[in-house]
Amino acid sequence: MEQGGSANPKGRQVAVVVGATSKWQADGANTRLVHGGATVEDADVPVSARWGVGGAIAQRFAREGLFTVMTTRARANAEPLAAAIADQGGEGMIVELDLASPASIAGAFEQIRREAGDPHVLVYNAGYLEGRQLPPEQELFEFFPPEMFETAIAVAVRGPFLVAQQVLPAMRRRGGGSIFFSNNPQSLRGRKRGTGQSLYYPRVMVRTLAQVLTEEYTEHGLHVANVIIDGVIDAPGIRGVYGSMPVMDPAKIAEAFWQLHVQDPSCWVHELQLTPAPRPPSV
Repeated sequence: MEQGGSANPKGRQVAVVVGATSKWQADGANTRLVHGGATVEDADVPVSARWGVGGAIAQRFAREGLFTVMTTRARANAEPLAAAIADQGGEGMIVELDLASPASIAGAFEQIRREAGDPHVLVYNAGYLEGRQLPPEQELFEFFPPEMFETAIAVAVRGPFLVAQQVLPAMRRRGGGSIFFSNNPQSLRGRKRGTGQSLYYPRVMVRTLAQVLTEEYTEHGLHVANVIIDGVIDAPGIRGVYGSMPVMDPAKIAEAFWQLHVQDPSCWVHELQLTPAPRPPSV
């Protein structure tokens, strides 16, 4: 095993999940938005789904013995997830990280390297709700507030760039590592933003970054992939909102990420689109 940091004395390999919690968790921002400001109960939601895709990925990698770092803007958001991982026999830590602040990103990864060690896996799962709260009369592009646009840019453009820069040097020197980006079908091409939707066209840049890093770093042993999650993901705040629409199981999505990580290098997948049957894939 490699030398770990103070929080990882066993020297376990380190997986970092940026965006380990969900805006659709019981007390999440999206949950409050669609439920009139109220939180919801999550006792009947499987533990694997209580914190969306990020929480399911964190649990899956921790279950395989990796020291799992959960980043979130506020520590309290991830404390129940960290407790669930500990209950399952996993190890990890919470690190506060604000993607709107380059200083916060740099400080968070300095803490990760010091307390956990250099990451072997990075999963960039950050999202944003900006645009969902706008009324129908602000559906047209010309009415989208510039300050909301800045948040979308911070999460979908600047954030991935700065976060990737934090892990690439050590992965390149080691000659191996996995960098996976979770994405949505709006990354495939530009689409109109409807009422109740976020401004998603900047997500195209996440996909493009994954393609660029694949070209630059595959020769250095890094596996980079863009994962398009093409459907509604189960979470406490989602239940009862989308009617009979097929819902994706976060645990099954997390399994796809794990399988990407353990793929043989002779047949790496660099883009994966996950769509719930019987719905056809988005194009």
